[in-house]
Amino acid sequence: MSLSADVSRELSGSPSTMASTGWRRHDTHWVISLFGTAVGAGILFLPINLGLGGIWPLIIVAVLAGPMTFLAHRGLARFVLSSSRPQADFTEVAEEHFGKMAGRLISALYFLSIFPILLIYGVGLTNTVESFMVNQLGLASPDRVMLSGVLVFAMIAVMLAGEKAMLRAFAVMVYPLAAILLALSCYLIPQWQWPEVTAFEGTSFLNTVWLALPVTVFAFSHAAAISGFANVQRREYGEQAETKSGLILRNTTVMLVGFVLFFVFSCVLSLSPAQLAEAKAQNVSVLSYLANITDNPVIVTLGPLIAFIAISSSFLGHFLGARESLKSLIAKPTGLPLAKADKLGIALMFFAIWGAAIINPGILGLMETLSGPVIAMILFIMPVVAIYKVEALARFRHRWVNGFILLTGALAVSALLFSLLK
Repeated sequence: MSLSADVSRELSGSPSTMASTGWRRHDTHWVISLFGTAVGAGILFLPINLGLGGIWPLIIVAVLAGPMTFLAHRGLARFVLSSSRPQADFTEVAEEHFGKMAGRLISALYFLSIFPILLIYGVGLTNTVESFMVNQLGLASPDRVMLSGVLVFAMIAVMLAGEKAMLRAFAVMVYPLAAILLALSCYLIPQWQWPEVTAFEGTSFLNTVWLALPVTVFAFSHAAAISGFANVQRREYGEQAETKSGLILRNTTVMLVGFVLFFVFSCVLSLSPAQLAEAKAQNVSVLSYLANITDNPVIVTLGPLIAFIAISSSFLGHFLGARESLKSLIAKPTGLPLAKADKLGIALMFFAIWGAAIINPGILGLMETLSGPVIAMILFIMPVVAIYKVEALARFRHRWVNGFILLTGALAVSALLFSLLK
């Protein structure tokens, strides 16, 4: 069987399983939540990062984005659901399948891959709101300690309010985000320019695609929320959890690829290669650059709004994963009850994120890059290793599909490491 046929079958799903489980509002809420987790502030830099290589690498990456995103996240969800214990979280599943020491190491790396992103979002959220208050509303610069504390506390309070409150918060934020992305993408259509189509240039072309893979992986990554998501589906659907998780993740992928790639292509086609290079040199988002060169009030207004919504929704999804993993990491060695370990972990993360938001350090981009290889290894490589090690996952040993996930994951990790070393 060919790779394309195997992937097509995996993406399409089985009509009988879809009919047996149906589709509910609960499922729609989780599609929105996972979409919100994936679409962070990085989307505003994505058109610049992907568009600089030219139109052909962008098209290749666009074709790969859907299968990479769906198959990798479904593999991670299947890994979490493979535990013999009904409510096992990521840490417990890793220990069950790989042993206590290796499991704790994987769990620690998983937490450390998510936590720096939370620090980045704490800083980004504070800076976005402060900039909006000063530049758009004409107010005096607020006290940074108070502003950052209120914003971080408000985000964490949504998580503490429970699953229903979190899903409602996602819906409130993500629906406007999707609508604004779509409206802005359509708004730019009259400015589209026919791209310069050049022939494939062998090594240069392959090198461009290779280095674009990490950007693609993390632009669409919602790995931080997968463990909590999988456990909710197991509680909600029991034996049908694996099937329902796959359907929800498939629809999330369709929504992500559709909205995000339309936005990317619309921005790239509105700017020349020289302008994209200038935007990268200035280290500004694509909306900021468009606003600067067109003096367009619509873009000037929408830019901060998109940034605020994207950072807030992605913060919630990443906090979900960090909270779950830190709780287990504290409880296991200390012997604390899970409830107390959870409260301690939340308090530690609150003060760490608040402190980062106050200090506003300039090294957070490097921290995000360092967390990248770990996310790629946990999302792409570790679940495939588990499929061939764990008997409960033996039925998922599809050579072409797992080979595709492993290859793209290895390429993403190697490209990230290459970029760091360079």
